[in-house]
Amino acid sequence: MPSPRKKTTPAATGTDPKPVKKTARKATPAAAPKATGVEPAAARRKRAPAKPKVTVGIVDRPPLIPDGSGNYDLVIVESPAKAKTINKYLGQRFKVLASYGHVRDLATGRRQPGEEVSGIKISDGWKLRYLVDAGAKAQKRKGRRTQQDILDELRAAAAKATRVLLASDPDREGESIAWHIADELKLDPAQTYRIRFNEITKNAVQHALAQADKIDMERVRAQEARRAMDRVVGFPLSGLLGDKVTRGLSAGRVQSVAVKLIVDREREIEAFRTEEYWKITALLAPQGSGVKWTADLKKSKIFAKKKGEAADKSAPADDDKPDAAEAAEVAETPAEGDAPAAPAEKAGIPNPPAGTFLAELAKWDGADAALKSEADADRVTAALLGSAYVVSKIDQKDRPERPSGPFTTSTLQQQANIRLRFSASRTMQTAQKLYEGVDLGSEGNVALITYMRTDSMRISPDALNNVRAHIQSAFGKPYLPEKPNVYAAGKSAQEAHECVRPTDVAMTPERAARAGLGGDQLRLYTLIYQRFVASQMTPAIFAVTNVEVTAGPGLFKATGRILKFDGYRKVMSPAGKQEDTELPALRDRMPLDRLDLFETQHFTQPPSRFNEASLVKMLEKEGIGRPSTYASIIETIQARGYVRQEARRFFATDVGKVVTDLLVAHFPRIMDLKFTSHFEEELDDIETGKCQYRQVLDEFWGPFSEALKKAETDMPALRGIETGEKCPQCGRPLLQLFSAKTGKPFIGCSGYREDPKCTYIQPGEGETPRAQPTVTDIPCPACGKWMVKKEGRFGTFFTCEGAPGCPTTMNLNAEGKVVVTALPTTHQCPKCEKHNLLLKESKAGKKYLGCPDPKCKYMVDSDAQGNPVKPAETGVACEKCGSPMVIRTSWRGPFLSCSGYPRCRNAKSINAELREKLKDILPPMPEKAEKAKAAQPDMPAVEITDKCPECDSPMRLQKSRFGGRYFLGCTKYPKCKGTKKPTPALLEQIAAAEAPAAGG
Repeated sequence: MPSPRKKTTPAATGTDPKPVKKTARKATPAAAPKATGVEPAAARRKRAPAKPKVTVGIVDRPPLIPDGSGNYDLVIVESPAKAKTINKYLGQRFKVLASYGHVRDLATGRRQPGEEVSGIKISDGWKLRYLVDAGAKAQKRKGRRTQQDILDELRAAAAKATRVLLASDPDREGESIAWHIADELKLDPAQTYRIRFNEITKNAVQHALAQADKIDMERVRAQEARRAMDRVVGFPLSGLLGDKVTRGLSAGRVQSVAVKLIVDREREIEAFRTEEYWKITALLAPQGSGVKWTADLKKSKIFAKKKGEAADKSAPADDDKPDAAEAAEVAETPAEGDAPAAPAEKAGIPNPPAGTFLAELAKWDGADAALKSEADADRVTAALLGSAYVVSKIDQKDRPERPSGPFTTSTLQQQANIRLRFSASRTMQTAQKLYEGVDLGSEGNVALITYMRTDSMRISPDALNNVRAHIQSAFGKPYLPEKPNVYAAGKSAQEAHECVRPTDVAMTPERAARAGLGGDQLRLYTLIYQRFVASQMTPAIFAVTNVEVTAGPGLFKATGRILKFDGYRKVMSPAGKQEDTELPALRDRMPLDRLDLFETQHFTQPPSRFNEASLVKMLEKEGIGRPSTYASIIETIQARGYVRQEARRFFATDVGKVVTDLLVAHFPRIMDLKFTSHFEEELDDIETGKCQYRQVLDEFWGPFSEALKKAETDMPALRGIETGEKCPQCGRPLLQLFSAKTGKPFIGCSGYREDPKCTYIQPGEGETPRAQPTVTDIPCPACGKWMVKKEGRFGTFFTCEGAPGCPTTMNLNAEGKVVVTALPTTHQCPKCEKHNLLLKESKAGKKYLGCPDPKCKYMVDSDAQGNPVKPAETGVACEKCGSPMVIRTSWRGPFLSCSGYPRCRNAKSINAELREKLKDILPPMPEKAEKAKAAQPDMPAVEITDKCPECDSPMRLQKSRFGGRYFLGCTKYPKCKGTKKPTPALLEQIAAAEAPAAGG
């Protein structure tokens, strides 16, 4: 495992140490202790290593031995928000500081001598080279703290402390962070301790202090094995794909398998062949009931809304499924999505009137009713017209519907996606804030939930007693089970952890809202709270009636379902539409009147595309990655262009399919689901001491390195292949290329890298050729040269003829008038000191200055003359990085933003308390209604029936300010930011509505 080595620079940890003597590891208790402390470098060099060591570099300084002169214990956590919450429980004898996450990371960039992969010497015992970011000079001038600055602060505080308590998160990554801090600071193991807690409450923190332990090196080894494996797989494969396909691609042990799941599903849908089938449903009533119904032969045969639409793979039928269908995809128990919808809802059959019921034909002549065509349905219907309908069997019983267990990370992500329309990353970011602590006004910083990265469903005894007492007092005895409900977690669950639950059941969502909790945090907290309380309540009871009706050679079936006792549903119902299906009073052998027979046409449907909820469920089922990594996996595969999300469903792109096929052909082991899940099991075994760290990695690297060498020559190159055509603009050969941004192949000129540069791209099928740049008679306001009209992704724009020397740009506004969007100034960027700032205007009409370098991203407010304005001091510090918060303005109004942007992107709204505090320096609220009205042109008079893909609200037609393209936006904006592209039919209606206006 990692052992220290000397380094030559203060910023980078890493030159080659003397070889460490290796000895075979023996599986004995003495040779394989489960947990060890942090040892001084000298002690580690002297003793014979019982385990293979991974060497990292550290600053060459003696061990840091706290002298206690500060008369305090130092507690180190990851974030300032967590530090603020913990600090109120500890008192004056403790000092709490934040490490701001990882303090060092594996080296990237050019490999050093002896490294097979950047940062790792595999042949020398898997030695890892770590770097501490010392930061650039420009960063230091701006006062931004680097990793080295943070370590220096921690080192100074640790030198005066009585003890150092490492309180990073209670998982493998948190254990690894604690070890990195201890190893980098060279803390004295005799005075360094590890404390772990699953919730940030007074009792939990005090209990952790009483149970202070040493760093669990087995858990650190497991995390280091994961980092090493991800590096040796990801870096070589990413470079290989860049050479063979296109630049900007990446591959990984987990992300590539996740892409394969989506690609495989895409191909299942493409290969699917739809089949027609029919159903027959009878509308029945007890004989002589007097129910009036007039059968209409024209309405008794119901065709599918769009016959054969399912065969069109470009417009799959599963993208607009209702919540009930999505809930069924990720059902955790039969209770989730178990309630059957009435046949009327599914097939367009009229709702049955009171005293009647619908029964579906299940058997014909003793066999399953298989009606494959309209003719088959007509034949059976004709035979049924003269038949007598009699109840042949009736079965009535009560059926309990048990609640689902409390949330794990995976189920939290799934249900937040189904119920709240949250992405996995949005869920985890919000949950992180709830765990670390949020400001609840007079109650101070309060941590509302337990640790959110867990696969355990365990509940602590105290929390169990509290929730049962709450159920008893709030809902009464009928809702409290005799014994607590117990739920089984997966086989790989770490039962030392707890489920995701509220830290205090007395903090109801209503109370939290009154204290100031709102937005995403309140919505997610409500979901977690309700799920936890419901998990310890009694089942809901349904009276279920199953009826069989005989009619000639046919057998019809119907099911009634009535809620008798709501049980846990009092707090939280399953996702999706839930309705009772009531049957009239029936008895065995009762004759029935047939009021109508409905023939309904159906088509078999392809498998549903993954949404985030169902993809997370599949990843967990197959053991791919860990729930805490799902959010980053989903973000990465979209950022790389392998998949795209439309209407909340994942579609595989062309480049995603190409990359998957190449990896499957040349690296079948990496792309095997079983290998990925087996490695996760091996990490668990490393943590428990059953497997050796180095042995696991060596077993993989041998075959993989051979496959890598073979692929370098055998894998076909798919980029830069000449098509045999010539560029129509410059005559150079045309090449077949791939776009990592769009995920699509395209044909472009080979002169895109030559001088003179040619950027010709051949129009794709159905695309119109791009308009060539044309010089206009519009003078540049900066240099006087003519502006050049161009066409881009967002429509028409103008650049100066003197570009890139003159960066002036213009756009067309909503009225079609030319407006300046960027104007050069004489003010130099104080951050990068390379460019002059550009004067720009926000959507709110406020002028600001910005650096033209996209890597710099420096921005500052300006006055009307384009001079920079120093932000007013607010006295508010950023909870994430400690930098001052400054006032920014959007079209919605002022808000607080971290001055460390873009390195820190923290922002917060201005509540009533802050508004009163900052009233003297707050800018006026923009006139939203007037500005929006002026900016929004008259929309064509067309009917919009589409529903928002995010919240299911009505949508309205809107026009983009970039190029004037139409799109559909949610009527609940800005609360909901759902958008949708207009269908071709709607675009035709818009064009028809605009034609008379244009003619007039």
